[in-house]
Amino acid sequence: MRRWIVVEGLDGSGKSTVADWIKEHYENEGDKVLVQVHPSDRLAGRIGRKALQSRGIHMYALSAVFYIMDVLVSLSRLKGWKEEYDDIVFVRYAMAAAYLPKRYVKLGYEVITEVLPLPERLLLVDVAPEVAMNRMASRNDEEEMFENLKDLVKVRDKVMLISKDYQILDNNGDEADSRARLASILAGWD
Repeated sequence: MRRWIVVEGLDGSGKSTVADWIKEHYENEGDKVLVQVHPSDRLAGRIGRKALQSRGIHMYALSAVFYIMDVLVSLSRLKGWKEEYDDIVFVRYAMAAAYLPKRYVKLGYEVITEVLPLPERLLLVDVAPEVAMNRMASRNDEEEMFENLKDLVKVRDKVMLISKDYQILDNNGDEADSRARLASILAGWD
């Protein structure tokens, strides 16, 4: 494996789209690329997503537990994937700490990054919460518990508290602008 990249951002920020652009970029260079989205389609990911589509503190806790399990499964497979793929892109990883209460966000992120390996290439796909809401409104996905303007504003503020090690991709504009910014970031990494 040459590259392990983590793509983070608000719901509706375009994380999966940007991960696909990264995959396309490196495949055009002849690399074999895996994009692993969390929550995944594995059992833990499906249970976590279903909990996110519910409401209440119990569902919040359940979604967190299954999210962690899902990420740990991906990490357990990372060694095998390193032999099979040139580049691996994780969509969602350590910034899940931004969903903790604000007073625990920095500590939560520090604990996560002390316990879990962290790649050198960290990308935050940033959008205004209003842009994220508009994008989510056009999807046919079932709404999750944090997919409302009030929570997106809070989560974005917390994300910015822990984003110091991240390259930030402004994804508020059109696709051409975002792709050009991403190409610049990727060139800087390589």
